[in-house]
Amino acid sequence: MAESDQLQAQVRDRYAQAARAVQVGGRRMLLETGDCCAGGCSCCAPSSESGAEVDERFGVGLYQSDTVSDVPADALAASLGCGNPTAVADLHPGERVLDLGSGGGIDVLLSARRVGPSGFAYGVDMTDEMLALARANAVKAGARNVEFRKGTIEDVPLPDASVDVVISNCVINLSVDKPRVLAEMFRVLAPGGRVGVADVVAEDDVTPAQRAERGSYVGCIAGALSRSEYLDGLAHAGFVDASVAFTHEVAPGMHAAIVTAAKPTAGAAETGAGR
Repeated sequence: MAESDQLQAQVRDRYAQAARAVQVGGRRMLLETGDCCAGGCSCCAPSSESGAEVDERFGVGLYQSDTVSDVPADALAASLGCGNPTAVADLHPGERVLDLGSGGGIDVLLSARRVGPSGFAYGVDMTDEMLALARANAVKAGARNVEFRKGTIEDVPLPDASVDVVISNCVINLSVDKPRVLAEMFRVLAPGGRVGVADVVAEDDVTPAQRAERGSYVGCIAGALSRSEYLDGLAHAGFVDASVAFTHEVAPGMHAAIVTAAKPTAGAAETGAGR
């Protein structure tokens, strides 16, 4: 098995374990098992840290309490992200939103609320256990304008130009083919569409070898892009007005960040799509 396939299998297995942990015992079980980006020796935070300390940098602690007060408990418990992309995506009623690596569904459900009944929110995830959890959470939330599809973020199961906004929460760093992910984001966005992503990003002087020393791949650290790598990748995919803003440190020289960009409007978009 190729190294990239091994890494993808490890990520899939880790998040399947995380979904099962949530179903058994909620957030506490998730942190105790260390089966995610939120805790444990193979994840983003050292196993010596408490759940409260972990939640300051990863997970539900990054959302304002009034924002998630009516979100199903299992969706909150399964939150493994490093930010709140829905807070910066500037969603409007009637828009179509895609969440890459949607996990337990928290950001899809929050997006569905913001875009209202005239809009729609899609979630894409490669893990059967997370998809089952997300679909159950959607039923609990009474959300009818959502759909969770099985697929990878390198091969999104949606047509060209089918969404207005792409969000993602601490997932792109886990991809083994990030240029392909950025190209897929560009493809599924309608002209003039935009990106609002939370992800782990390295400072430019932190080498790939140093990133690997500071955390595992499946723990959202070793596979992170640097700030300049992210900006260059977005530009190569055809995006404009890209920015990467650090929000808080998750490891030495490694930060949670908000990444934004836009797909050019109709005429200009054709140039980027051919790259």
